[in-house]
Amino acid sequence: MKLTEPAEEQRPRRTGYLPIADHGIIGDLHSVALIGTDGTIDWYCPERFDAPSVFGALLDKDKGGYYRITPVDDDSRSTQFYFPDTNLLVTRFLSPSGVAEVIGFMPIAETTPEEHRHRLVRRVLGIKGEMRLRIEVEPRFDYARAPHETHVDERGAVFDSDALMLGLSSPVPLERTAAGVRGEFTLGPTESASFVLEVLRGTRDRISYTEEDTRRLFVDTIAFWNRWLAKSSYRGRWREMVHRSALTLKLLTYRPSGAIVAAATTSLPEQLGGERNWDYRFTWIRDASFSLYALLRLGFTEEAEAFMGWLTDRFRGPDVQHPSGPLQIMYGIDGREDLTEETLDHLEGYRGSAPVRIGNGAADQVQLDIYGELIDSIYLYNKYGTPISHDAWQDVRRIIDWVADNWDGLDEGVWETRGGRQKFTYSRLMTWVAVERAIRIARQRGLPANMARWLEIRDAVYEQIMARCWDPGRQAFVQHQDTTVLDASVLLMPLVKFISPTDPRWLSTLDAIKDELVSDSLVYRYNASASPDGLEGEEGTFSICSFWYVEALARAGRVDEARLAFEKQLTYANHLGLYSEEVGPTGEQLGNFPQAFTHLALISAAANLDRQLG
Repeated sequence: MKLTEPAEEQRPRRTGYLPIADHGIIGDLHSVALIGTDGTIDWYCPERFDAPSVFGALLDKDKGGYYRITPVDDDSRSTQFYFPDTNLLVTRFLSPSGVAEVIGFMPIAETTPEEHRHRLVRRVLGIKGEMRLRIEVEPRFDYARAPHETHVDERGAVFDSDALMLGLSSPVPLERTAAGVRGEFTLGPTESASFVLEVLRGTRDRISYTEEDTRRLFVDTIAFWNRWLAKSSYRGRWREMVHRSALTLKLLTYRPSGAIVAAATTSLPEQLGGERNWDYRFTWIRDASFSLYALLRLGFTEEAEAFMGWLTDRFRGPDVQHPSGPLQIMYGIDGREDLTEETLDHLEGYRGSAPVRIGNGAADQVQLDIYGELIDSIYLYNKYGTPISHDAWQDVRRIIDWVADNWDGLDEGVWETRGGRQKFTYSRLMTWVAVERAIRIARQRGLPANMARWLEIRDAVYEQIMARCWDPGRQAFVQHQDTTVLDASVLLMPLVKFISPTDPRWLSTLDAIKDELVSDSLVYRYNASASPDGLEGEEGTFSICSFWYVEALARAGRVDEARLAFEKQLTYANHLGLYSEEVGPTGEQLGNFPQAFTHLALISAAANLDRQLG
């Protein structure tokens, strides 16, 4: 390795934003980092998914902070890929003078959460010829709200703020910039230079890492991911995509509690320049059944057990009534209930898409469907995992009794609209699921239950959906009572076994959705102009709905149509097989990234399509 003095004229700073899809993700089951195809870490919240960001250029290119390793020359190009069956991300730079790779990963230690060292490793390898590279580290603590001091010495640098201290171990001499450091170096074939950014509890906690140290961390981290993925039982046609989805779900798991965050980011827009920007770094009760289903389907019983433990802790708490009843719709990854929403007005937002929000005000909404997802997850775990305990069953009985008293109320619905409460069809559907699954558990296990009342409520919900959520004129199930608007959430009707997938009412609903909400296999949630949701602007198609559509087609026997729709949807993944929440008008990824819900739906659709294809 040759050390070089930084050139007087620096390579121009990135003037715009990389597309959302031009990022990969690495993590240590506590937090994640998003790395762009240009070698820039644009998003990193040390220690926890929901901690304040240190690198937040994804939400403000000038103020947010970044960590970049990139060629000095402008004539290079890059590619990205994962080491097979792992979450170690390789960014390869190619130029006329040489080829180099930056391998990014976060080691996962087999220790207690308290003993875990939060480290972000970047190994730079010379592959061919020579390449001159630059490292720039410009942290901005607490979402760029907190000042910090930078100290440089022969071991690297220390970035010290009031609440957090980071140490950078560097084999390259660094010089201070206005609020960070930079350095330059040249690598030839087989040469390497490794940089380790680490959370410090004090300067005595600082370690200088050798190339042998980082090579060992590299080997150990590969072994961890290989061992984990080897537990997968999936042997179907789309193994690569399903396994990438599984690896992504694992990355979005907070190991200390077992909770899975909805996405790794906050405030990435559902419409460029719009206000539909939300913080998804929390755990939704709604995700529970889908998460457990996907994990159990693939054979990851340990993760399902951990998530089930997190869930049961939520409804074993004190008998407190939230707006949604015994449960909130979402919680912090540690189970906390206070998710107060605030805006960060000093950040411009991704490509100017303000506001930037942290926290989520939807936590205070009424969403009656969450009890269906909760009880369905318990039913699945009781069936495929560990039988339900006596104490957990007492809590389930209490929740079902509450649902029996309150199922016919108004709520904000599955999409967390801010346009007023309605009697949503999906909410009725999932309250039916809650009661029906509880009845199944009681019967299968011979458990005590108020069976007569539960059967009466189950049938009443069923009859109301068939009578009042069905529109004879449209020959379709609609978004809510007293409307003719369609909604993609009803695609779950046959998936949760409410209706036969070949029932004439369902087949006509599927055709209506195809005609109105589907655009070349991509599915919109609903028509926002026909059903105002209290927010300005339009949105893209929802990837989770597109995978629900595939599964509904497959179950209806329209297998060729389902397979074509599935294959098309796979083309909207990014270069690494990752999905954000939505697909925009020109096929670009929009919304928070990567989104767990989408990857859950992909796994479910692939498994069911495999089964239909025989």
